[in-house]
Amino acid sequence: MDEQRRAAEQNRTADGSRAADQSRDDTGADVNAGTPAEGNGAEGTTIPELVIISGMSGAGRSTAAKCLEDLGWFVVDNLPPALIPTMVDLGARSQGNVARIAVVVDVRGRRFFDALKESLASLEAKHVARRTVFLEASDETLVRRFESVRRPHPLQGDGRIVDGIAAERDLLRELRGDADLVIDTSSLNVHELRAKMDARFAGEEEPELRATVMSFGYKYGLPVDADLVADCRFLPNPHWVPELRPYTGTSPEVADYVFEQPGAKEFLDRYAELLQLIAAGYRREGKRYVTIAIGCTGGKHRSVAVSERLGRRLSAEGVETVVVHRDMGRE
Repeated sequence: MDEQRRAAEQNRTADGSRAADQSRDDTGADVNAGTPAEGNGAEGTTIPELVIISGMSGAGRSTAAKCLEDLGWFVVDNLPPALIPTMVDLGARSQGNVARIAVVVDVRGRRFFDALKESLASLEAKHVARRTVFLEASDETLVRRFESVRRPHPLQGDGRIVDGIAAERDLLRELRGDADLVIDTSSLNVHELRAKMDARFAGEEEPELRATVMSFGYKYGLPVDADLVADCRFLPNPHWVPELRPYTGTSPEVADYVFEQPGAKEFLDRYAELLQLIAAGYRREGKRYVTIAIGCTGGKHRSVAVSERLGRRLSAEGVETVVVHRDMGRE
């Protein structure tokens, strides 16, 4: 009986080993292990949408990239083509935080340019949603643009600018032929190029405007990054009210005092109306960010109170707004 029992155990062990061997392929990988659905990535991941931005040097690649960045795309400039699939994989693991990636590919990375076709084929196999934008311009326009900035063409070497342009056209000919969107910027200015990119990638949503409302003190100088500046020094200064002097414009006591003064509420209402008009024009011209500076003498009371109230007003009107106080606490 003992011999029969040992023989039966040996048979079961041998059968189990054969079953395990059959469950693996020639490389030793477990063929029964769960694999992600083709094109969907691993469980819990979402493959991001991808846009390749390429084209002639001087045709506006940087402007196109900045436009997509303003529309919420994650933009990578001059990424070697061989690393594009890696970038997409990293985006897929970001738990949805990087849903759209734009990659600028140009002849600055010419040592890696031959790898682009292989990378795009790899992305196709993974069913990655991909579009290619190619920026084009006439030879005359490109020569004029390079001469205006007094920079050589990246491919001209010891030759002329036109030699570099010709070499680049030859290098990019196949990519241009496969592009989903070709934009000729010969007769376009920056705003018109942004409008074309918006029309293709912004969808039906109006381009978003983001505002920074910044309080400051004139005695510390004007903010160098301000697009618009308003002066609150026409209002009485809470600094000269002993019980208010220790506080800032963020305190209710100071804010109430400021907006009880003649002209304060009217100023806020009129300025907010003016900003609505300006914001509409900024959107039409492709401007996405605006810094509004509100100043008083020291940047502690009046400008802070008005900035806080203006920031809340803009947020209520649908403008993404950040309020910062540059000089509060410096006295």
